[in-house]
Amino acid sequence: MKQASEWLISQNKFHRDARSLGRKAHTVSITGGKGGVGKTSIALKMARMLAKQDFKVLLIDCDTNLSNTAVKLGLPLNDHFMDLVTAKKSFEECLTIDGNFHLLSACNGNMELFEKELEFDRLLIDVMSAHEKDYDYILLDCPAGLSKTSLTLNAYSDQRIVVVTPDRSSITDSYSLMKILNTRYGVNENHLLVNKVSTLAQYQRMVRTLGETVENFLTARLRVLGFVAFERGAVDRFDQELLGGANSALERDFAKVLTRFTEETVGANVSAHGPARPYNSMRVREQDVQPAIC
Repeated sequence: MKQASEWLISQNKFHRDARSLGRKAHTVSITGGKGGVGKTSIALKMARMLAKQDFKVLLIDCDTNLSNTAVKLGLPLNDHFMDLVTAKKSFEECLTIDGNFHLLSACNGNMELFEKELEFDRLLIDVMSAHEKDYDYILLDCPAGLSKTSLTLNAYSDQRIVVVTPDRSSITDSYSLMKILNTRYGVNENHLLVNKVSTLAQYQRMVRTLGETVENFLTARLRVLGFVAFERGAVDRFDQELLGGANSALERDFAKVLTRFTEETVGANVSAHGPARPYNSMRVREQDVQPAIC
C-alpha cells in the first residue's frame, strides 16, 4: 500500500501540473463500498446527461473484466479493452461513440486479460493522462470494494460520488472506503448520493449518521447531493428513458442532482431549467425524491 500511495502522490503532482498547462477534463469517480447499489446506472445517466448538455464526456468502465456498462446499454460484448492494453487497436478504435458520449467498455471474462499480471490503476491513469485534453469530463465507473485499483482511481479523481443504499452493509462498506481514502491517500472530501430510499425520515437518518461519523472520526467532509427513492419496476423504466432520451420526470429530477454536483465542484450549470437552489440535505422536499436508479 505504501508503494502505491507514493506512486499516486507523484501521479497527482503530475496531474495538477499538467492541468495548469491546458488540460481541461474534470475527472469524477462514481464509487461505493458495496456492489449492487446502482453505480453503473448512475454513471451512465450522468454521462449521457452531460453529453446532452454539449459537454464532451468519456466514461470508462473500470471493472476491467466485467463490463456492466455494455450490458446495460445493450451493446455487443467486445474485447476492446484488451486490444487497447496489447496495442492491437488505437484508443479511438476501442471507443463506442454516440455524439459527445464516448465509452471505453471493459472486457467480459477475457481469460488472457485475467491471466496477465497488470497494474490496471496505472494503465487507466495513463489512458486518462493521454486523452484528458480531449474531454470536458472523464467519468469512472469504479468497481465496488477496497481493491488497489479502485482506491487508486478514487484518490486520483478530482471528485468522488459515493453511492450508498439503506442496506447496513452498504453503509458500513462505504464508510470503510472513505476511511481508507482519507487516512492512506489524503482524500478529504466526498459527495454522497443515497439510492433506494423508502422514506424521507430514513434518508435523513442515513445522512445524519454518516455525516456525524465522518466528521467525528475522519479529517474529511461529506457533501450530500440528495437521494433517489425505491420504486418497483424502476430498472426497466430507467433503462428505457436512458436509451430513448425522453424528457421524463426521471430525467428532470436527476438533472437537479447533477446540477447540484456540477455547481458545487466546477461552477458549471448543466440544468436546462435555470440555476439550482442552494441545497440543504436535512430539508429535502417530497418533489426532490427521484425514482430509484438500480
